[in-house]
Amino acid sequence: MSAEPSAVSISPRYSRQVVEERDAHADLLADFRAGMLEPPRSLPPKYFYDARGSQLFDAICDTPEYYPTRLEADLLERHAEAILEASGARTLFELGSGTSRKTEYLLAALEARVSAPHYVANDVCGEILDEAGARLLQRFDQMRVDSLCGDYAAALTHLADVSGAQADGPRLFAFLGSSLGNFEDAEAAALLRRIRDTMNPEDRLLLGLDRVKPRPVLEAAYNDAAGVTAAFNLNLLSVLNTELGADFDPEGFEHRAPFVEDLSRIEMHLVSRRQQTVRVSEPEAVLEIAEGEVIRTEISRKFSREAIDRLLTAAGLEHAAQWSAPEEWYSLFLLRPGAD
Repeated sequence: MSAEPSAVSISPRYSRQVVEERDAHADLLADFRAGMLEPPRSLPPKYFYDARGSQLFDAICDTPEYYPTRLEADLLERHAEAILEASGARTLFELGSGTSRKTEYLLAALEARVSAPHYVANDVCGEILDEAGARLLQRFDQMRVDSLCGDYAAALTHLADVSGAQADGPRLFAFLGSSLGNFEDAEAAALLRRIRDTMNPEDRLLLGLDRVKPRPVLEAAYNDAAGVTAAFNLNLLSVLNTELGADFDPEGFEHRAPFVEDLSRIEMHLVSRRQQTVRVSEPEAVLEIAEGEVIRTEISRKFSREAIDRLLTAAGLEHAAQWSAPEEWYSLFLLRPGAD
């Protein structure tokens, strides 16, 4: 799943740089060996996002059950000007930008504030970055868009290489979609600390987090009636077939996403419908998967205020401002670097 170089020239105002620090295929092999050879089986969610997976996730955001995108988009639409005013930013750098649809609210507010707005987008899928870049350049005729194709760590490392990204004036880092919820506590704190260490004292981080709410609302959001989330989850098996020469049968698995209350998180599972044998070319392996056996493909944590405060303290970040949906079902936090 290596990040491919851009094959098209979109505009003089657009660039895409492949910044993966490690060999993505080697990472998949390592994660497969660590998580899939023996039960309990699991894989990190980053392998969802090939081109089809990214498109399916975009479709998930339009399902009636999936509230996080709507709540976050509403907050961004209503408060984009206040967010940009509070941050004082001249450049927006987004981790995990995807299609950048919600980000357009921030970009419109940025363009209204500065004469030469600059957006740096990061995602693992180059095709999605190119499509988003072309759309944004059509809407914002004074904006420069630079894309960093790779994982979060690589994008943070290479941000200084992007022309203008270190220009005078504050930057707004954005990590939206409650993507932090895909990480266990220690991993989440380490990622936030890496972001904090990349920030200058005047920079700010806009962090979107999904909050704790009733179980029926949570489980419906990850088990939509149209089956889009199920298709997204099952697409991971197609990724493994393509990348590792496996012969997973997607029809042999079903999607489930229960809320695990004591861990305050949704867990996405692929559940084997029958006893099955799966052969993998790389690494050479044969998996014997029992009927009812679970492959965990994602966690999506739901945050209490106490959990948020613990994470921010561990990461060296401090509150600057907050905007929340009714009943604090979803929150945007504007954060500044704390003292070392």
